[in-house]
Parts: sequence; structure tokens; C-alpha cells
Amino acid sequence: MQSQLPQGKKIKFCLYARKSCERDELQALSIDSQVKEMMEIAKRDDLVVADIRKESHSAKDSGERPVFKTMIDDIKLDKIQGILTWAPDRLSRNAGDLGVMVDLMDQKYLIEIRTYNQIFTNSPNDKFLLMILGSQAKLENDNKAVNVKRGLKAKCEMGFRPGVTPLGYLNDKGGDKGQKRVYLDSEKAPIIKEIFLRTANGESGRSILRWLGSTGFTTRTGIKVVLSSLYAILNNPYYCGKFEYPIGTNKWYKVNHESIISEELFQQVKERLAIAPKAKPGTKVFNFTKILKCGACGSGVTAEEKFRSLVDGGKHRFIYYHCTGARNRDCKQPYIREEYLVEQFEQLIDKLDASKFGTRKQLHNEIQRYEKFTNGILGQEIDTKISKVDIKKYAKYVLKNGTREEKRELLYGIKTKIFLKDQMVYTT
Repeated sequence: MQSQLPQGKKIKFCLYARKSCERDELQALSIDSQVKEMMEIAKRDDLVVADIRKESHSAKDSGERPVFKTMIDDIKLDKIQGILTWAPDRLSRNAGDLGVMVDLMDQKYLIEIRTYNQIFTNSPNDKFLLMILGSQAKLENDNKAVNVKRGLKAKCEMGFRPGVTPLGYLNDKGGDKGQKRVYLDSEKAPIIKEIFLRTANGESGRSILRWLGSTGFTTRTGIKVVLSSLYAILNNPYYCGKFEYPIGTNKWYKVNHESIISEELFQQVKERLAIAPKAKPGTKVFNFTKILKCGACGSGVTAEEKFRSLVDGGKHRFIYYHCTGARNRDCKQPYIREEYLVEQFEQLIDKLDASKFGTRKQLHNEIQRYEKFTNGILGQEIDTKISKVDIKKYAKYVLKNGTREEKRELLYGIKTKIFLKDQMVYTT
């Protein structure tokens, strides 16, 4: 054994114990058991154990274990010169980390690695054997990955999709592994089918959600279905008897059990969803959205536009504000047109103290601009003193004639929350 230590000085060992939670290591000796066994060997062979380090990370990928990395750093700093571990595969199951340890041996930083029944030193034969054992562990990893992929493909070809089946189906808890049968859920499958039928007949998603609420329909964990989950169901081809695996590979398989709906019904729903009008977030910007809260349920207040045809062939645009229903889909608060909402804001301005507004600076800038105009061009002087009445008048002017940005800045400047309930605006 080659050693850089002075004569008579003992090697300082780090006891490294590792166990991954992955399935292929379920039978590996527990971390505490590894420590116990190796400490007995250290006592038997009179070894100096300078540190004990434990880690619960997979060793399949190089450089992914923080505890292992710090141990390697300490070897380079000569804090420790040896490693005590249960087996070579506890140290490495990949070529990268294995190469690091062999390099440390070549550089004489790492003098010795001891396992339960082997000792590896900086000799050609020991390093060669360590490389073989480490490569064998990597080969086992690679083979397991190949076998898993082959097994999943075979399962798909038999008509069984890997993973838990979607809502409306039940997995057989008995049967052979990888071949457990799938059954229709007698309670949820008819409701899933009704969802598809209602959608194909033109019923809206929110209407279907209200109907689902009346039936008491929930997920397996007892959670109510939300709109995004509803559309995920409607877009899942598994319900008509086919599935793609892995997702995005365009590899399709047929299920080996009864389907909830026919492929024809699925196509009808798909076409219906394709032609249904979809709101595009951000394409419509309204004056007073994201400023108000519903006074009944606490949801936000959104807006939408409607058009009415005129006798002369033109169209008149109306903007309506209403509760989003985010916190309560059954909120019954009425709509309010934008012009009436502006009237409510004006009444609110009359009630609030002028100090609540953040418009003083805006008004001051407007007056300064007008003062420059009158003094410089007309040769007249004006009173630039700002009163509370001026501020309120200016705020009302902005609500009616200002730009969208000015209106929003005005209302954001009100130092209190604003609510809308029963077509009335109020603050807390």
C-alpha cells in the first residue's frame, strides 16, 4: 500500500453510509445498520473513524449527492485519507463519481477504501477491481432502466396504461402485477358519460359544473371538480378507449377494458370545444377590472362587452361589470353597466375625504401646465391654490374624460378597498 502519511501515523477514515429510497434499493441495508456493522469492523481493526456521514440520495447520477461531495472535498484538503463503507455501490453507481475516487487514489489523497469484506488501495489490481465493481453497479442501473421501459411498453401493448386510471374507472387491487384489470366505476362512470353528452349538446362548462355540484360529484379524494379539471376530462381520449404513452411521443394504444364513451361521442365533443368561443386573457382591457371586489362573496370583479345592432346598421357597445364567481360559482350579484358604475364612483368620491385620493400631484401638474399656458400666451395670472373641492372635481373629471391609465391610477390611489354589491360601490 502506497501512503503519503508519516511512518506510524494512522489513516483518518470517514464512515460513509447511504441508502436510496428508490425501489431498487428497498432491500439494501439501512443506514443505521451500515454504521453499526462498519463501526464493529473499525473497532476490530483498530481504525480511526474521524467522521460519520449519512446520505439518503441516489448514486445513479454523478455530482448529485451533497454529503458525498463534501467528503471528497475533505479528502482533497487532507482532513481524511480513507473511506469506510458497507459496499462499493454505496459510494458510486455511476462512472463520474467512480472516476473521481480513482483519481484521488492516483494523486495519493485517498489512501484506502474499506468495505465489509474488501480493502482497496492505490495498487493497480485494487483500483482495477474497484472499477469493475463500480461498473457492475452502473450496468445493473442501466439494465434496470431498459427493463423498466420494456416492461412499460409490454404493459401498454396489452392495453393497460401505466399509472392510476382517470376518474370514472377503478383499478383491480388483486391480480398479477402489471396485468391488473380495470373496471368502470358504477357511481362515477355514468356521470362522466353525462358530462360528455351535455358538452356535445352545447351546454357550457360552468353550467355543467353547477349540475355536478347538485349531484355531489367529487374526485377520489373528495374534492369538487373545478373548470380546468372538467376540461381535462373532456380532452382525455382514454375515456373513448385509447391512450398515448409516453405523452408527446405519438405512440397510441387501445385499452383492454370497457370504455365509458364511444369514439364518435369523443370526436363530437372535440369539435364542439374547437368551435366554442374561448376568451383570450389580455386581449380585452377594461377601465375598472382588478380594482373592485364583490361585496357578497369576496371574488374579483371582471367585465365583458356586448353589442346591440342599430337601425342604421351600426352597433352600440355596452360594457358590463360582474362578479367572477371565483370564490362562489353560485354568486347571484347582478351586472352593472360601466356608465352606471362611473356614477357610483362619483358618489363615492363625494363621500370620501379628499386626503384619501392620490390625485393631488396629478392635479398640481395639470394646474402648472395650465398656468404656463395662461401666463406665457394669454398674459393672465390664475390662482394656483388647490382646494379639497378642486381635488374631487378633478377626480370626477378623470373618471369621465381621462385615459384608461388615468382612471386606474385615480382609483388605485384611493387608500381603501372598494367593493361592489347590489350595483352599489362602497368602501370598508
